[in-house]
Amino acid sequence: MKWVHVRDNWPAFFEAIVEKWPEADEAELDEIDGDQRAFIAYIAEVTGQEIAETRDEIRDWLAGEIPADVVMDPSHDNHSITLSAKYVGEGEDEYDDDARFGDDDEILGDGDLNDPR
Repeated sequence: MKWVHVRDNWPAFFEAIVEKWPEADEAELDEIDGDQRAFIAYIAEVTGQEIAETRDEIRDWLAGEIPADVVMDPSHDNHSITLSAKYVGEGEDEYDDDARFGDDDEILGDGDLNDPR
């Protein structure tokens, strides 16, 4: 992930940050408000590490996956839905419920509803 993901979804990352750095306090994180330099300085302060060491540790943390809390966040979902528009047929709205397109109750395969086979 990139810092922009963290910055744009800052509160959703609190749990992942506290899991990685238990010394971190959510009230302090709230004040940082996604500012990368402030975050690096804060983590260095609470862990007693040098700035360079903290920067490397955060870089390694960013190399991981986006936490599920962020992926399930409505703003992330809406962004993903918007990106899916190129796969939706002409005249269909990417935000509409799939049931509207009539294939939700289609019997497929060996009689199971929506069997992917």
